[in-house]
Amino acid sequence: MTKFDMTRYDNIDEIEQNLNGAGLRIGIVMSRFNLEVGEGLLGACTEALTRQGVAPGDVVIVSVPGALEIPLAAQTLAQSGKYDALIALGAVIRGDTYHFEVVSNESASGVMSVQLDTGIPVANGILTCDTDDQAFHRMSEKGRDAALVAVEMANLIRQVK
Repeated sequence: MTKFDMTRYDNIDEIEQNLNGAGLRIGIVMSRFNLEVGEGLLGACTEALTRQGVAPGDVVIVSVPGALEIPLAAQTLAQSGKYDALIALGAVIRGDTYHFEVVSNESASGVMSVQLDTGIPVANGILTCDTDDQAFHRMSEKGRDAALVAVEMANLIRQVK
């Protein structure tokens, strides 16, 4: 593996990763379906936001019934103009029917549409797992990752604008 050679880009402006959350306003939309996993995601997410400097008073948590309701709640938060970034949290766990694919695909598509339509970054922390065990195993890491994505993308958008 070769080391990334920054000297090749001496004359090119570069926007670097910024994980400083101080002053950022973050909205979190969490699905109550598979609540234990959702709360695990939320705990890891809020802990990571705090570690990155986001003040607890600058975070709002909204809960919705399931993953399919996340995009509408996120869109409403984004359109309010009050948030620098949003985080979608939930768990879709495979069952015996095609419903898993519908919920997984449509919730992801809806989250992507919200950020593209509004210009507000939405970190997708909706787990799509085959089993409960997979969801429990992944919830802490995914919650933390979603927090870092939200902070980084909010800072990127601020700097570009």
